[in-house]
Amino acid sequence: MITSGAFSGKSYAVYGLARSGLATVEALLASGALVMAWDEKEEARNQLLPGTGRGTAQSAVEGPAQSPEQPLHQASPGPPPRLGEGNLRIADPMANSLYGYSGLVVSPGVPINRHPIARRAREAKVPLIGDIELFAQARASLPAHKVVGITGTNGKSTTTALVHHILKTAGIPTTMGGNIGLPILAQEPLPEGGVYVLELSSFQIDLTQSLDCDVAALLNVTPDHLDRYEDMDDYAASKTRLFTMQSPDHAAVITTNDDYTRAVSLSDLIVGRRIGVNSVLMKDMSGWPALQGPHNAQNAAVAIAICWELGVSDDAINGGLATYPGLPHRMERVAERNGVLFVNDSKATNPTATAPALGAYPAVHWILGGLPKGDDLAPCEPYLGHVRAAYTIGEAGPMFARLLRPKVTVSECEVLERAVDAAARAAKAGEVVLLSPACASFDQFRDYEARGQAFRAAVEAL
Repeated sequence: MITSGAFSGKSYAVYGLARSGLATVEALLASGALVMAWDEKEEARNQLLPGTGRGTAQSAVEGPAQSPEQPLHQASPGPPPRLGEGNLRIADPMANSLYGYSGLVVSPGVPINRHPIARRAREAKVPLIGDIELFAQARASLPAHKVVGITGTNGKSTTTALVHHILKTAGIPTTMGGNIGLPILAQEPLPEGGVYVLELSSFQIDLTQSLDCDVAALLNVTPDHLDRYEDMDDYAASKTRLFTMQSPDHAAVITTNDDYTRAVSLSDLIVGRRIGVNSVLMKDMSGWPALQGPHNAQNAAVAIAICWELGVSDDAINGGLATYPGLPHRMERVAERNGVLFVNDSKATNPTATAPALGAYPAVHWILGGLPKGDDLAPCEPYLGHVRAAYTIGEAGPMFARLLRPKVTVSECEVLERAVDAAARAAKAGEVVLLSPACASFDQFRDYEARGQAFRAAVEAL
């Protein structure tokens, strides 16, 4: 694993045992660290040691606090511990001593602006960090490599996957992680000369203190996650922190397409070499079939600038752009029935991300809704002339129906399967049934991927 040996003898608490949390526990144990792990959900705790009962044997309060120098595993019935298991204790860091711990690792999904775990870390004087910070701390033990960090409100996943694809096309050892693909701590180290390409959300950056990216990139800043930040300035400042961790000789690639990115590009907080990118200058993209639309012009322009900084040849860059296959759940062509195209854009979790998809098709039956991130659809309004009808689902359904009814025909469908059926019945040959929710998925689905898979299943069931 990437962390092999990097944290031997140190102690960490891990709070939140979703995908990245589980990978963090496994990586820390494999590196020889002592780990206290907890999740409020019993089934999540039990994933650590399935079949042994050890995942649920411990209560939230372990009794007298133990220092990290003491053995952290409590004996329980069952088979002998697996490798590293003797360093694991299932216990709640909210109720147990953190004295002497090197870090409290939380999932990016934990709302540290209002969750008491943040206060707990401050009181214990323990750094509150995420898995990306652990990767940053482990870098010194890895073969010589470079790191690319990509952030922005929209387009992060496409740009990260595109850079990764171009590097593979060029024959450069590479892997991608962060907010995409496998958790970075679950991956094997790259050989010398490799490039780690990381998609970084603002939540992940908030939990990172020492990630010095060889190339850091900011795509855009538009309204999002304002339940986690005081205002847009606070949200933009979170993105900007990616550049404050850089060394002066490293590259800061920043678009100049919106007011916030222009302000960031001029900020005194930028430490590295500033490289401005204006995607308006992108002209002929006809040879890049998976990169159509103005939003992909920005993604491609930033990816090209990053790859130039990494020394990739123009031929390899052009080859990568031409062969890039696109991402699942991002304007993904799912099926065509009787001349009607069905497109899965489940990854569009806010109106700004949805707008390009509406703009890409002239006749759309639009399925939208979910857990709203705001109370308007303003970025989508320029493209409402493309919408033949809208089909609302989820918590935001009634609000979106009220906003759209003066302008387009609306059916309040509540659930995705009903919306797909209604849209398929209404759509004519040459038109598109588009799932582009402009919302988070968590009211009805585990994540946007589960929502996209449900859309595919509903289309297949027609």
